[in-house]
Amino acid sequence: MTVEAIVAEDEAPQREALCAALIRLWPELKIHACPDGIAALETAAVIRPQIAFLDIRMPGVNGIEVAHAIRAHTHIVFTTAYDEFAVKAFEAGAIDYLLKPIRADRLVEAVQRLKERISAAPMATLDGVLDSLRQHLQPQCRQRDPLRWITASVGDTTRLVPVDEVLYFQAQDKYTRVVTADSEALIRTPLKELLESLDEHKFWQVHRSVIVRADAVDRIRRDELGKHQLWLRGRDECLPLSSAFQYRFKAM
Repeated sequence: MTVEAIVAEDEAPQREALCAALIRLWPELKIHACPDGIAALETAAVIRPQIAFLDIRMPGVNGIEVAHAIRAHTHIVFTTAYDEFAVKAFEAGAIDYLLKPIRADRLVEAVQRLKERISAAPMATLDGVLDSLRQHLQPQCRQRDPLRWITASVGDTTRLVPVDEVLYFQAQDKYTRVVTADSEALIRTPLKELLESLDEHKFWQVHRSVIVRADAVDRIRRDELGKHQLWLRGRDECLPLSSAFQYRFKAM
């Protein structure tokens, strides 16, 4: 029986090595390799994988956020170079983990556990486990204060834009639009790089090309084609909401 799986790892050599090892151990596994968390979310939204191997630390969207989004239908195995994440929750069997560099015997053990879970038990409830891991991760990932000001171009003028005034960022050709309630400007910083500098509690990625200020979101609507769009307070334009990021708005 073919089993759908994703492997999300931003380091190409480690990603390729893990995929190759999994193919040898589990020939029935159909692996979708993802270079980052965003690609993992987008892939998972399409194929609904039964298994996900997720690097905990990835830029933009980390492995814990991916796991939170797909936890209802996917068995999770985290990969990490930091053994502080090997908490008791892993040992309880709800989630497995592989410490980098990944040992062959540990991978064999993880594969065996996954086979047993797929054939036997219903999905475990992982919310509490993921919340615990998120609390472990956040203080150690915060290497610098969030971005406060943006130097942006408006025609021939350079402006200093307070980040707290920004409603959304949108990729546009080789630039990124910086949109406030009453103005917009352009910067050269790529969206992915910008996301790493923003306060993750205030700014959410909602599409590969869009980051919004969370408290500015007014409403979400699904169109006749089944695609979701969102509107921000005080703005007339609608912005795309990728299925990969709809989990952020489940409580709205």
